[in-house]
Amino acid sequence: MSRLKSIFERAKAQGRAVFMPYFTAGYPDLPRSPQYLEAVARHADIVELGLPFSDPIADGPTIQKSSEQALRSGITPRITLQLAAQMRQRYAGGLVIMSYMNPILTYGPQAFARDAAQAGVDGLIVPDLPPEEADEVLSAAQASGLDLSFLVAPTSTPPRIRAAARGSGFLYAVSVTGVTGMRDSLPPELAAMIQLIRQHCSLPVAVGFGVATSAQARQIAQLADGVIVGSALIERAKQGPVALAELCAELARALTPG
Repeated sequence: MSRLKSIFERAKAQGRAVFMPYFTAGYPDLPRSPQYLEAVARHADIVELGLPFSDPIADGPTIQKSSEQALRSGITPRITLQLAAQMRQRYAGGLVIMSYMNPILTYGPQAFARDAAQAGVDGLIVPDLPPEEADEVLSAAQASGLDLSFLVAPTSTPPRIRAAARGSGFLYAVSVTGVTGMRDSLPPELAAMIQLIRQHCSLPVAVGFGVATSAQARQIAQLADGVIVGSALIERAKQGPVALAELCAELARALTPG
């Protein structure tokens, strides 16, 4: 059983949702990034480590700016994997890398999956990789023992959901159309979307995009198996690692009933 699968099963047995914070590798800069990642990991079930890319089409302004700042600081795919390896030395939870397809192609899918696995990474999320075109990356991930999780959107049809179910670990449900970023409220059709996903996919469902507050996280936890928070953490990180850890603790508490 993969580490990701066991994390979701354990959380389900405990009656809670999995907390999956996203944080950009190399942010706010290379020297301080490990300290911030440690703050995020302290309260995480699964850390989603973002590999910065110059054209992040799925990301809103907050994560885009964090990627630009990390790139200026010198982050690369290899250094991102080094950061992952450093995290793994002190962190026993789940660790996934979110990367656009271009850096993986440049690195080489087989080599990237191999090196990610050697760094202690458990899975990959590639937001601009449709499941119908994922054979090469999927086989590379499977050969290295990595989970590959696909995204589905509110507009996804049952055939697309079934295609995304080719992945493993979990299914990433995008709560809103558009890019990442904080929203004032969750879409009213989210419950129906998750219900539709469950009809066509047996994987755990983790919801991301637009989750900003503990109240929103608590609301999603009643519907889904995991809650992904990104932009709100990048914003809070501007106040330093202690403030970042405090928000992560608050969000993690919100996912436990009672």
